[in-house]
This record gives sequence, C-alpha cells and structure tokens, in this order.
Amino acid sequence: MKKIFFNLILVFSLLSTSIPAISQYNIDILIPNFPNEKLLFGHYFNESIMIQDTFFTNDLGKAVISGEKNLPSGMYTIYLPNQSRLDLLIDEDREFSIKADTTDLLNLTEINGSDENIKFYEYLTYLGTKRNETLPVQQRIQKPVSIEDSIKAREEIIKINDKVNNYVENIIEEERGSFLSIFLLSMKEVEVPDPPKDENGEIINKNFQAIYFKQHYFDNFKLGDVRLLRTPVYERKITAYLERWIYPQPDSIYKEVDMLIEESRTDTLLFKYMLTTLFNYYAKSKYVGMDAVYAYIAEKYYIPEANWSDPEFIEKLKERVEKINPLVIGKKGPDIQLRRVSDEHFMMAESDTTLKRDPHAGYFFNLYDISAKFTILYFWEADCGHCKTTIPLLHEMYQKLNDKGVEIVSVSMLGGIDGKEKWADFIIKNGLYGWINAWNPYDYSYKDAYDVSSSNILYLLDEDKKIIAKKIAPEQAEEIINKELNIEQ
Repeated sequence: MKKIFFNLILVFSLLSTSIPAISQYNIDILIPNFPNEKLLFGHYFNESIMIQDTFFTNDLGKAVISGEKNLPSGMYTIYLPNQSRLDLLIDEDREFSIKADTTDLLNLTEINGSDENIKFYEYLTYLGTKRNETLPVQQRIQKPVSIEDSIKAREEIIKINDKVNNYVENIIEEERGSFLSIFLLSMKEVEVPDPPKDENGEIINKNFQAIYFKQHYFDNFKLGDVRLLRTPVYERKITAYLERWIYPQPDSIYKEVDMLIEESRTDTLLFKYMLTTLFNYYAKSKYVGMDAVYAYIAEKYYIPEANWSDPEFIEKLKERVEKINPLVIGKKGPDIQLRRVSDEHFMMAESDTTLKRDPHAGYFFNLYDISAKFTILYFWEADCGHCKTTIPLLHEMYQKLNDKGVEIVSVSMLGGIDGKEKWADFIIKNGLYGWINAWNPYDYSYKDAYDVSSSNILYLLDEDKKIIAKKIAPEQAEEIINKELNIEQ
C-alpha cells in the first residue's frame, strides 16, 4: 500500500475576507514579554496576510481583541513585535484567552475556553517535537557513516512519519465535524492502492496509481468549504491540480473547469476566488491552445457572472473572445488575401532601386488557393530583432520539408514604399527564396483575421486549413509536422 505522509513542517500562508459569519469575538491576550507593545491581528488570503486590527498591550502585556462585527471562520494570526506569530482557528469558539511566552512560543502557549485551539496547539507542538526528532536522522541520511546506517536511518524516518500520520488520523476521527478535523484532513493526500496484477504477477495497467490518485484527488478535501479558503491549503491544492493533474487539452480542461466552478458555488467568495483563479491561470498559460480555455471561461462564466468586474473590462473581454474563438486550434483558419511577390522580382531589385521600392509588384492570391499538406503562416517585419533570428531557421526548415508537402507563406507586415524596400533588402541579403513571399501593402485586415498584434507570429495549418498550432517556434512546427507525417506512415 503506497502512503503519502504529512509534511512535518507546517507553513502558513492563509485566506479570508469580509464574509458574514457567526458572532462577535472577544479574545484575551497575555504576553508578559511584550508590555506596552503594538500587536497586529490579521486574517489570511492566499499567500498574504490581511491586517484587520491593531491593538496595544498594557504594562503587564495584556490586551483584548474584540469587535461587534462578525468574523468569517478561518485561520487567523497575531503578529508579535519580534516577527513571530500566534496562529489561531476561528470558528465556533469566539471567546477565549491566550497566554504566551515568546521564549518558546510553541510549547509555552496556553489557551483556555477554546477546545479547538487547545487541540490545534497540541498538534503544532507534537509536529515540532517530531520534526526535531527527524533532524539528526536526516543528517545521517545526508552524510551516512555506512550503507547499513543510511538504510536504518530511512527506516527510522518512516516510523516517525507513521506515528505522525496515526496521531493526525486520531485527531481527525476524534474531532470529526470540527474545523480542525476538516483542516487536517484537507492536508492528507489520498492513499493509493497497489496496482492490480494478472495471474502471472504482472501489473495490468502501469498508469493505475496515477489515474487513481487523480480520480480521488479531492476525496479528503472539501472544495465547497469556504473556511479552507482561509488556510494555507486551498490555493496550493488547486494550483497543484491545475499544474499536474489536468491534461493540457481544451476538451479535457473544460470538464475540469465546470467541476471546479460548480463545487465553488456554495459560497459567493469561494465562487469569486475559483472563477478568478481559473480565468487568470489560463490567461497566462504557456501551453499552446490554452486561449480556447480562456475564451471558454470568459464566455460561459466570467462575462455573465463576474459582477464585481469593471464594465469596461467586460466589454473589452467580449471583443477579445470574439477574436479568439475563430482561431482556436481545430477550427479552419480565416481565408485572407495577400499579394505574392516572385523570387525573380527580388533578384532583379537587387540592382534596381525603382523595383525595390515598387509597392505594386506581384499579384493577389487567397490563402485557400494554396494546396499543401501543411501550410505555415509566418507574420514578420524586416526590422524586428526576433524575426531576424527566427526567419533563417524557418527558411532552413522549409528546405528540409518542402518536398514533404509543406508550404510556407512568409508575410511581411511592413507597408508602403519604405516597407517594401526594407523587405526587399532583407530577402536579398538572406536569400529567402523558394517559399511564398507575400504582403498586403495597403490592406491590413489579415492582422485582425489572425489576431496579429505584433510580429514574429507563426500559425501551422493542415491541408484543409485547420489550425494545428499557433504562436510557436519553427522547431516546434517542424516537430509537429514530422510527428504527423510519422503517424500517417
């Protein structure tokens, strides 16, 4: 049985907001080490702590944190002048007292009136003790005296981890239904069984454990519990799921997005967090084709439901989605009209300035007129630094793949007479002949059609002009083409 252990080091970066909760609060503080000092009371949100209140201790180090307004349930902290913190669980218990000694904050903190926080600090103290036990053992692993001692040290670590797991599981069971129990359970990964084997003892499915883990990823984690949003675990749990356990293909992602969004509808804040997180995550994704997911989230959820967003931003988002949707991978690329300029023209223009500056050279054609197994559209400018590096690589690739049914349309985006001259100089200097050199000197509608807001943009289309990939490097396009050709063979 494969077991994933609790981390012995608990790192706190937590969440909260002004959501209505249960009742007023009154927390008595006694910290004799800090008389007449300013203390900060804060709640957590993602990786940040939001300061909610400032208060001062008296001559004896006493203070009271109280208020008439409601506090949302979650994890809170009291910042002390020496940069240390007292972390607290705020749920049903809202009137209790704390006495702390900063010489050993973890072990010398006493809590009265809150069974949940008493248990919480017992848990933190236990973790601290076990962590100290592991330090010398870890040193033996890092600098072993012998192989036998290294093996023995690893076995000791496993035993310590087992004890921690058993301890935590007991708390979860004994405190079942409490916020503490739900919080501790949320940090526990699922136990993955051994993969099934056939009669010969061979593993039937080598991916069994990964599939099982993904399917049961949220078994111990209550996605719809807004209290967990105010702990260090929620953000990390969601981020890890997005990064590691969702196959980066739009159709797969749509289902996961729908599931996460629907699970978050139990609470307004939770819904806002989930929608904003998914929206921003896929807006910034570096995976090819994730703009389709971005558009999906925007169109289905963000535009109709993000009432907290600025109306002007929503209108711009609608325009952005309208541009993205026709260009998602798998759809046919728009047919555009360009002007093709022959190799002979550029060769003659090398010694004829009038030809070099002639904007009327060549003839118009449509993208769909091209018959090729693969068509690459490359939008570039002669004075673009990145293009100067990319286009020789692209031309080299063309020479290797042209006889395999690959055609490249090299589209110069510089217009007018001066643009024509710069373009011609670059073509002549670099010998960029053989492929389709094209432009449209006085009509830039092709830029809108292919969402070209800057130069050095590459689209890869199949023989039906469906978009296979976009905004990729030449070497990526070559890899995709070779892969497709190998699949055919």
